[in-house]
Amino acid sequence: MKALKEFTIPFIGLKAEKHYFDYQIDKKFFEYFEYDDFNDVNIKAELVFEKKSTFLELYFEIVGGVNVNCDITNEPYDQMVEGEFKLVVNFGDVYNDEFEDILIIPHGEYELNVAQYIYELIILSMPAKRVHPGVEDGTLNSDILKRLEELSPKSLGEKEETSEEIDPRWNTLKKLLTDK
Repeated sequence: MKALKEFTIPFIGLKAEKHYFDYQIDKKFFEYFEYDDFNDVNIKAELVFEKKSTFLELYFEIVGGVNVNCDITNEPYDQMVEGEFKLVVNFGDVYNDEFEDILIIPHGEYELNVAQYIYELIILSMPAKRVHPGVEDGTLNSDILKRLEELSPKSLGEKEETSEEIDPRWNTLKKLLTDK
C-alpha cells in the first residue's frame, strides 16, 4: 500500500520559523494501518512544525470523535477524543526512534512523514475501556444489559434461603461477628 503522501512534509525548503498544517482524519486513514476497531472517524489534527537551525520541533494536537462499540454492550456510540504530543527531531548519523519524544534522522534526509505519529496519538488518546454513556448513567435499554443483570451474582441480602436446615452451631458462630 502506498504511503500517505499528504502527511509527508518536505522540510528542506521551509524557512526557519513556525509552519502550520491541518489534517482531517477519517476511516480511510486507519485502513492504511489496517486498524478496524473504529466504525467511523471524524478527527481534526493540527500540527505546528517549527524549523530551527539544527533541529525540528513538532507539536501535534487532535480533537474530534470516533464511533466505536461499547466493551460491555457492543452498542455503537460516539467517543470524544482529545490529545497532544510534542516531538523533537534531531539530525544524526543513523535513524533512531528508540525514545518516545525524540527522533533522530540521518543528515541527508529532506522530508518527514508524520502519519505514524498522528495514528499513535489517536490510538493512545482512546480510553482503555470503552463504555457507552447510557451504561454509566443507566439510560441505555439493551438486551445485553438485561441479560448481564440476570446472570450477575446476587448480593448477600438478596440470596435466597435454602430449604435445608442450617446447623445451629453456625448461628452461634455468626453471633461472634456481631458481639464486638
